[in-house]
Amino acid sequence: MPRLGLYALIVCVLAVAAALVSFAQGSWLGVVWVLLAGLSSNMCWYYFKRGRAERGSSVRG
Repeated sequence: MPRLGLYALIVCVLAVAAALVSFAQGSWLGVVWVLLAGLSSNMCWYYFKRGRAERGSSVRG
């Protein structure tokens, strides 16, 4: 997995944990954490698929 994809995965996990804690405390700030988790999970998938495509093209060519 590319390094940026790994960082995005870590941010996603931390944002989900922060959202759970925030909602457990009764704060609506958790909505922001959920949005950040969604954004970082999309980034993780993008970098994962891009890295996989680059490895595939380097093997073929």
